[in-house]
Amino acid sequence: MSMFGRMNTIFQAKMSKVLDKAENPNETLDYSYQKQLQLLQNVQRGLADLVTSKRRLQLQHDQLQANLQKLDDQAREALGSNREDLARLALQRKVGVQQQLQGLDTQIAQLETQQEKLTDAEQRLRTKIETFRTQKETLKAEYTASEAQVKINEAATGISEEMADVGLAIDRAQDKTQQMQARAAALDDLVATGALTDFTAGGQDDIDRQLTQLSTGNDVDTQLAAMKAQLGHTDQKQLEASQ
Repeated sequence: MSMFGRMNTIFQAKMSKVLDKAENPNETLDYSYQKQLQLLQNVQRGLADLVTSKRRLQLQHDQLQANLQKLDDQAREALGSNREDLARLALQRKVGVQQQLQGLDTQIAQLETQQEKLTDAEQRLRTKIETFRTQKETLKAEYTASEAQVKINEAATGISEEMADVGLAIDRAQDKTQQMQARAAALDDLVATGALTDFTAGGQDDIDRQLTQLSTGNDVDTQLAAMKAQLGHTDQKQLEASQ
């Protein structure tokens, strides 16, 4: 296969996938139903035009039929008046009218045959459209229910793209949280070991802090001893006074 042939195949496959994803069965069914309704309207319009043409020919037939009777009466009157020439002329016109009537009868008969065929076709098409409409609504309801069930199942199992995005966001948040926790623990260890200076401690390093704690401990011990001595001296005085 040539390079252009492969590109064409790939392009068609991609387009088929895109179209399949974009196609909505409900919209397709509604569109097909609308097209059938348009076809039915065209048949009905054609049937109405045919009936109109037949009625127009029927009116012409009625007019010619009246003229035929009039020409026959005129021929009789002309013969009664010994005007054979006028009677012949009236009969000649009568023959022409009769020929026109025969042509109209043939056309009217043909239109009646076409009308019957169109009427049958219109009825069959109407029945077909009604059946399709019922099937269409049933299919649309089934598709909508299936689509809803698929979305529910995808949401419950996390298969859908939306839920997959949510899962990725949760994973990223957990990773960042663990990183921050690890960083905080590492900083605490560095501060505790003195490897990292705690600038919030007033500029003192670890040795300064230990010396400060030792000095503070000595002061407390000195004050405690003084208080004990004072209490002992007071008790001695009280004892002497009572003796």
